[in-house]
Amino acid sequence: MEDSKKRNSDASGKDIIFSQSVKAGKRIYYFDVKKNRKDEMFLAITESKKIVTEEGENSQISFEKHKIFLYQEDFDKFLSSLHNSIEFITTKKCIPNAKDENDATTDKEEAEGVPLLAHTINVDLDF
Repeated sequence: MEDSKKRNSDASGKDIIFSQSVKAGKRIYYFDVKKNRKDEMFLAITESKKIVTEEGENSQISFEKHKIFLYQEDFDKFLSSLHNSIEFITTKKCIPNAKDENDATTDKEEAEGVPLLAHTINVDLDF
């Protein structure tokens, strides 16, 4: 995690009163605490993913961004669901696609020796 930073405002005019970022490979997650016009605080979570098109001298770099706005009245529900989802992922074994019973048993036996955190977990949120 990077150090938190305090910024005055962003382009949308909402005050950012606290910001923290997490670098994760080609992605950066920003956690910005902002104030709305009524002086109420909320959390804006932004995923920024670096996209490189083409290769060599013709390569172009762009960033794909996805945002989630989380309001105080939803914090408890959000945290509870996030905690339950993470607990499920870290405690359950990988469930293979069920082709037929014999294939599923073989796949499950092969996957049992691999820690769940070694598997890639992708989350894609579109609004």
